[in-house]
Amino acid sequence: MEANEVALSGELAGIEPLRHTPAGIPLIHFKLQHRSQQVEAGYKRQVECEISGVAMAEVAVAMARMKAGQRVRVSGFLNRKNRMSAQLLLHATRAE
Repeated sequence: MEANEVALSGELAGIEPLRHTPAGIPLIHFKLQHRSQQVEAGYKRQVECEISGVAMAEVAVAMARMKAGQRVRVSGFLNRKNRMSAQLLLHATRAE
C-alpha cells in the first residue's frame, strides 16, 4: 500500500454543526489553520496554510464538542474533494 498519512496541528478556523449521512453516520466539516516555522534546505521559513477537512463516526462526534479558535492536532489522509475536483480534503481519523 502507498503512504498517505498527514499529521497537522493548528487552530480550528471554522467548524460546521454535526450532521449525519443518509446511512446515519455522524459527519462534520472543518477548516484547520496551521502556522509554524519549518527548516528547509538548512533555512528557517515561516509556513502558513489552511486546509478543509472532514471527520466521520466517533472522530466527528468528538470534534463536534470543539469550538472555532481551539488548538487541535489532526491525523488522517488526503483525498480529492470529489471525483470531479482536484482540490484536496483532509479526512481526519484522529483529532485531539
